[in-house]
Amino acid sequence: MRCRELDTWTQDLVLPSVVWLSGFFNPQSFLTAIMQTMARKNNWSLDKMCLTTDVTKKSRDDYGHPPREGAYIFGLFMEGARWDIQTGAIAEARLKDLTPIMPVIFVRAIPVDMQETKHIYKCPVYKTKNRGPTYVWTFNLKTKEKPAKWVLAGVALLLAV
Repeated sequence: MRCRELDTWTQDLVLPSVVWLSGFFNPQSFLTAIMQTMARKNNWSLDKMCLTTDVTKKSRDDYGHPPREGAYIFGLFMEGARWDIQTGAIAEARLKDLTPIMPVIFVRAIPVDMQETKHIYKCPVYKTKNRGPTYVWTFNLKTKEKPAKWVLAGVALLLAV
């Protein structure tokens, strides 16, 4: 699947409508590139920028073209909880569903001072279930509960299960 995704991308050198983040050897570089692109476009300082994430209600097949800014990404799984599409927030995990797949996530760069801080869980993203050395990034996800609940539950996003 990785070869097919990269082959499709390199044929026309246009960002795919939805990017398979798990397919990258170094996903941090792609996320950094999103920030660099916005920094150049708006003449912003890179060290005063951050990524913001909006979890959509759609699947990969629902998108026909990439966004004007940022990227749509897929291929992430949530461990320790699940994403509730109806409420648009993290919810308790269902029994026997240890790592539910996440819907498409819209990632874009914004200035740090525009970052939303209320009702946000700073969710770590890891390449695998082996945490620590596989850390990729931190995504801010919406929550209706206190973020401490998800910290204690060990909620994280995984690129591979």
